[in-house]
Amino acid sequence: MGSMGKKIRLFIAIDLPEAVKDVLAETAVRLSQNVPNRAIRWVSHDQMHLTLRFLGDTAVSQLPDLQQELAKLATQYQPFQLWLRGAGAFPNPKRPRVVWVGLAGDLAPLQKMQATLEDRVVALGWAREKRPFSPHLTLGRVKDAGQARGLNWDVKLVEVGFGVTAVQLVQSELRSSGAVYTVLQEVPLNP
Repeated sequence: MGSMGKKIRLFIAIDLPEAVKDVLAETAVRLSQNVPNRAIRWVSHDQMHLTLRFLGDTAVSQLPDLQQELAKLATQYQPFQLWLRGAGAFPNPKRPRVVWVGLAGDLAPLQKMQATLEDRVVALGWAREKRPFSPHLTLGRVKDAGQARGLNWDVKLVEVGFGVTAVQLVQSELRSSGAVYTVLQEVPLNP
């Protein structure tokens, strides 16, 4: 297979500090107390992140342009603060498909950065996202909706805060054991 045709699965994300991942993992455990083990596939600790844009299958030949755009984007934004705020589900807690933790804090620069990023990747040839960007951290994906109704939505979430100081371009390889993530590029925001 020539390098021209080679494709890799990519997404652009914000990494989370260990302390935040710990809180998310603990929250998942508390949410799932009344739910059978296999009803939900929980995101593993090392794979927790804030997705800015899922790019999907991308030609390797597009990497240089993508990395250049990401580097340019990062220089336009200064670090900002976010914190965890509440748990929920898409489309709703009665029919959960995706279980998530919400975000609060400096959402305006986050939204603005994501909108700029969206324009950049569209200019590079990606189709524009149909759904509006909704800042959240995915905790798990529901496998069995009937059993997932037992989720304990009363959990008290520790509203831990974190600074956003960089964006990452991440490769996702799907294996039988699950996805494996590799950071291809990390660009610091403009301090």
